[in-house]
Formats: sequence, structure tokens, C-alpha cells
Amino acid sequence: MQIANPVYDVVFKYLMADNSIAKKIISLIIGEEIENLDFQPTEYSDDVDKGNRSLTVYRLDFAATVRQPDGSRKRIIIEIQKAKFATDIMRFRNYLGKQYSNKNNVYEEGNRSKACPILSIYFLGHRLDNVHVPVTRVERKYYDNATGEELPVREEFIESLTHDSFVIQISELRRKRRNLLEKVLAVFEQPASVKTPHFLDISESEYPAEYREVIRRLIQAAAEPQVRQTMDVEDEIIEELGSLERIIAVRDKTIDDQKRELDDKDRELSDKNKAFDDQKKLIEELKRQLGEK
Repeated sequence: MQIANPVYDVVFKYLMADNSIAKKIISLIIGEEIENLDFQPTEYSDDVDKGNRSLTVYRLDFAATVRQPDGSRKRIIIEIQKAKFATDIMRFRNYLGKQYSNKNNVYEEGNRSKACPILSIYFLGHRLDNVHVPVTRVERKYYDNATGEELPVREEFIESLTHDSFVIQISELRRKRRNLLEKVLAVFEQPASVKTPHFLDISESEYPAEYREVIRRLIQAAAEPQVRQTMDVEDEIIEELGSLERIIAVRDKTIDDQKRELDDKDRELSDKNKAFDDQKKLIEELKRQLGEK
């Protein structure tokens, strides 16, 4: 059967707008039980060119109540960001800074307001240079700097200023089904070649039974006219962004080539100056020797 491709921002947003599905997917990714999940889409527009066209990229923010193994509960902010290009990293950094400075990302405990820890989940459309697994978990750990001993504690001050993250590489999902999470994320797997990238073929019978509502939600998305139209717009703008990336790459290569040429000329000139100085010293030495005779 065919489902809408969740790599498209509009489809991804449609999928995660279902609170039950979002809760199950995020719980599976972070490996913790989410009791309550409040969803609020955050919309940012980045200019594609000097004209009137812009690309709207959704970062999804959630405030979650997570149940701990000891039965206690904690309130955290979960942000999900999707990137199509490696250059999106600066937007990630800027957005993360805004999350830390957001005065609403707090919870009340007694008479005190405490900062909610932030957990980031990144869906990457590009391939990383050195990490080649579908899902990478990045965790904070505390160590005694003098002994190297890991400290089995958590501190509010540190938790408020640092964060864990999960990095999902869509390109690494292909044929990876090693655990339940990778099986569920199979809906993001992009075939090597496809006539219509808006839709993906998937076998519901091979999908984990307890997560098949994900499949049904993506089938609904495929039938939504507004979703289909927005996917067309995304295609056009992503092509423009891709062209811009290629132009920038060519420009950067040209600059690097010119810099190397200048460096080579500088070295050549330096070598000539050194040879000239050596010859000058030799002449002066010969004159000195002749004068002594």
C-alpha cells in the first residue's frame, strides 16, 4: 500500500500532530515512558532568495511528563528538528539558543520555578561523515575529573544547561531492522529510485502491529489535497535550495583554488627572495675574501 512520504515537512507535521502517535514514537526513540505530551508547532521561514519565495520549516516542540523507573516524574522539553542539508546546523544552534532563553520552558516545584531539561531529536536528510548508523544516542555523563570515576547522580544546575540528543540519519535506515525502533522508523526509508517521491510503498503486515496507526495516519495524509499540494511546493523550493547549495559549493571551491594559487605564488616568491639573499651573501663573502688578499 502507498503512504505519504514523511520526509516531507508537511507530512511529518501531519503525522506528529496526532498526539497518540507522537507520544508512542517519541517514547520509543528516547526509551522512556511519556505519560503526557503537549504539542505546539513552531514555524520558521527561511529566505530562499531575494524574491518573495520562502521555505517554511517546522520544528516541533513538545512539553512532556516522563515517568522514571523509580516511579517519579519529570517535566522535559522535547524538540524535534528536520534537516535536508548539512548547512542547516547553524539554524539548529540558533534555535537551540532560543529554547534555552525561552522563559516559558519552566515548571513549578513548590514555590520555585525550575528550568525544564531539553532533549533534542534530529532527523537528518543528509549523511554524516563519520557516523554510519540509523540512530545515534548522545548522552551526558558526570565524571570526577581527577579520578575519571563516573558519578551516578544528577544535578539541577547541570541538567538545566546541557542536554541529551538523538540523531536519526534517514539515509542509514535502508534495510536496517535490528530493533523495534528501526522497524518503526522504516516508514522514513527512502528507496534508491522512485517515480513519485511523494508516496512510498510499504507492507502493513511487516510493520510492528502495535504501531500500525502510524501507517494508517500516513495513508490519510496521502489522501489530503492540501498535503499533496504542499509537497509540490516543497519540491520546487528544495530544488531551488539544492541549486543554491551547488552554486555556493562551486564558489567556495573557486575561492579555495585561488587561495592555493596565491599561496603557491607566495612560496615561489619567498624561494626567489631567499635565493637572491643567498647570492647576495655569497657575493659579499667573495668581496671580503678578495679584499683580504
